[in-house]
Amino acid sequence: MGLLLALCLTALPAHGQTPLPEPQLLENGSYGPVLIQKIQQAKRRIICVFFLFKIADSPRSLPRAVASELIAAQRRGVDVTVVLDATRQTQADNRNATRLLAQGGVRVVFAPAGSTTHAKAVAIDERYVIVGSHNLTQSALTRNNELSLLIDSPTLAARMQRYLQRLSQPRR
Repeated sequence: MGLLLALCLTALPAHGQTPLPEPQLLENGSYGPVLIQKIQQAKRRIICVFFLFKIADSPRSLPRAVASELIAAQRRGVDVTVVLDATRQTQADNRNATRLLAQGGVRVVFAPAGSTTHAKAVAIDERYVIVGSHNLTQSALTRNNELSLLIDSPTLAARMQRYLQRLSQPRR
């Protein structure tokens, strides 16, 4: 009983603090529009990691729209870093995305060699975390059964940002 009470009390906001909003479930196609909106609202920093960032030539390509918004954020002064997997399986598509993003001034790095970087996560302005199963592909953003969460948590965002920064360090 004491442990249950302690857990409940730690879940409550401290006196005078506003409780954080509930995490938002991003099912299937709801992910892309929410990600784009959060990128558009970013003021200071975006760091993200994806296993696969596949940009199609179609003007209706949602991954292309995400890339355009990341470039627009960089141009308005937001520090944007994209970390991508570098395994043979993703190399061609991720290098294509890298060319487009780098032309727009976005810092793109490949995660350290030696293991697959399968994470799909975004930290925005040391406040928002988006994490889940969505890659940046047209099928993941429009057709697949995917599931991610948007969480408003400065504590979690700071922890995730530190993790993603370690992935974005140059290889030695």
